[in-house]
Amino acid sequence: MTSKRVLDVFSETLMQDERILSSRERELLGSLLQNAKQASSDPQTQSAVNAAIARSVGETVAQRAFTLLGSSIVEQILGGNAVCAANPEASSTPAKPIPPGPQPPGAPLPDDLPPVPPAPGPQPPGISFRDRNESARLTGRLRSSDSSGVAVLDSPEVVRAQWLVLDEFLAPHEMGSLIRYTLDHEGEFRTSEVISPSGVPGITDYDHRRSRVLCDLGVQEELILKRVRSVLPRVLQQFGIEEFPITRSEVQITASNDGDFFRAHCDDSQEMIASRRITFVYFFHREPIQFDGGELRLHDSMNTGNHPTAAGSYQSIVPQQNQIVFFPCSTLHEITPVRCRSRAFADSRFTVNGWLHQ
Repeated sequence: MTSKRVLDVFSETLMQDERILSSRERELLGSLLQNAKQASSDPQTQSAVNAAIARSVGETVAQRAFTLLGSSIVEQILGGNAVCAANPEASSTPAKPIPPGPQPPGAPLPDDLPPVPPAPGPQPPGISFRDRNESARLTGRLRSSDSSGVAVLDSPEVVRAQWLVLDEFLAPHEMGSLIRYTLDHEGEFRTSEVISPSGVPGITDYDHRRSRVLCDLGVQEELILKRVRSVLPRVLQQFGIEEFPITRSEVQITASNDGDFFRAHCDDSQEMIASRRITFVYFFHREPIQFDGGELRLHDSMNTGNHPTAAGSYQSIVPQQNQIVFFPCSTLHEITPVRCRSRAFADSRFTVNGWLHQ
């Protein structure tokens, strides 16, 4: 089943899904079609323009649906009471639904599905789930409509997120020392700041980021960096990045409590931090855990302008004790809101955040 056939069959269902086409995009699409109708009184021209718009939008919708739902797209939409035709050329023949669960060997599947994204949740140690080929960019291209000669721009370039997760990063006594150090220095934590769009550092923006940070880690900093350097060759190999001289590093402890978050951003998006290459996030907390939320979301992104935008698919990594996540600094990512009923500092979601510069 091609992307066009999926769109033809399920267009209404897909286009009403906010994860695939936002309300703002639907408004723009409606406006575009209305303007096209008003621009020409020639029915043939209107038909050609509408067909070109529908084809371009249809491929974008299908691509996002495949990325979001993977190979289960048909059964998921069928579960929502959609009806399709088994043969697009024979509209009177009803489709045979795909049964839920694994399919027997040789069972037919759509012929143009991209790789299925991994399921959300914590990942096994040392596995990135994205090799270099799977992480390759899907390049947009300009082509011509066969019937009307109207140029149609295919879907914008999509960059797949890359990451590497390692469990049990520190020895138990090392993690215990880090927790004690963090709690002993509560009074030294300061409100998190961001760099403004104009490049001005030290800005407090509670609409974009809310948390507290400690930039002096004492002897804990060298411990963390030593362990990071020991696994760095493996990290770079996983991402297909050549080894590079580390000119400097940044490390801080972040405390996120009830309602704290960090909206989607890249760690190298401003000139003053453009030399950052690798980000790492080490999770730790006091036991038993007293918060939830605070997931690290790593977004697939689209290069639609000066800044990347979310492509609609992402990997969620739930904070796990003594776990570290590595990813390229160019990866679009965010921290979802934390829920901590006690609101006590000691019950916060703690991370050691770091960046390696080239």
